[in-house]
Amino acid sequence: MTGGAPPAIELAGLTKAFREVRALDGVDLVVPQGSVFGFLGQNGAGKTTTLRILTGLARPTAGTARIFGQDVVRDGGRIRPRIGFLPDVPSFYPWMTAPEYLRFAGALFRIPRPALEERTGALLDLAGLSDVRQRIGGYSRGMKQRLGVAQALINAPDLLMLDEPTSALDPLGRKDVLDMISALAGRTTVFFSSHILSDVERVCDTVAILDKGRLVARAPVAELRARGASRSVVVEVGSGAEALAAALAQEPWAASVQRDGERLRITVRDPEAAARRIPAAVAEAGLALRRLEPAENALEDVFVELVGARR
Repeated sequence: MTGGAPPAIELAGLTKAFREVRALDGVDLVVPQGSVFGFLGQNGAGKTTTLRILTGLARPTAGTARIFGQDVVRDGGRIRPRIGFLPDVPSFYPWMTAPEYLRFAGALFRIPRPALEERTGALLDLAGLSDVRQRIGGYSRGMKQRLGVAQALINAPDLLMLDEPTSALDPLGRKDVLDMISALAGRTTVFFSSHILSDVERVCDTVAILDKGRLVARAPVAELRARGASRSVVVEVGSGAEALAAALAQEPWAASVQRDGERLRITVRDPEAAARRIPAAVAEAGLALRRLEPAENALEDVFVELVGARR
């Protein structure tokens, strides 16, 4: 976000209640323009409810949601031409081809025909569908998801919102969709909602974690991974890791010990005690210490720590 421009998305005290259940409970969130922003949470955390409010498909019970500084309830008509949206289960007309479908979607935005033809060709290239001649009814799930992203981009939106775009895809389909999202970095702001942490970790620069309708974290991916890294260490020995793991598991500072061959990953309660005791334990066992260093957390580790602590 530069030059005093408003955030792409700004939520303040956003609340949505369904009778006694609060799907969203006072969410505050800022998504800067130009980011590829991951919106993480388990199924039922409130991600889709947030997207429905942002797209005008639902109204908040309390609080505000703004897109580019405009209130989504009061100024929805002015905002919608600037956003693209892919729902978690997109629907298509199966008798259409991909070019026909994109032209149809573009006509709804009243895009002039020459610009629409040029944009259709560019988006089919981006989606890897330029040479596909069959009708959409014969597409795989991955092809449909890529077409859905292309359709959401037909109006050249300033903000692209994706709801679980890789859910239920096979590995190749997920890779294709993620490659497509990666290619959008720097072109538009992407708000990527998902419960698949590895996908978000691959393409997003910043993430927010939602749990039971409440925001529990927001930070760059690298910063989140760094959290707790000092509480996990990697130990590698030449041999004898099984016996070493059993000995270290008895130490009061060791919360858990995982072994993979001759490599141990130890979650520690007291990093200083671990730094003193691990080399001593290796020496006492007569083993060769090859590696001792802080472990880099995966995003999944941080997610489990943050969400699990609230259970």
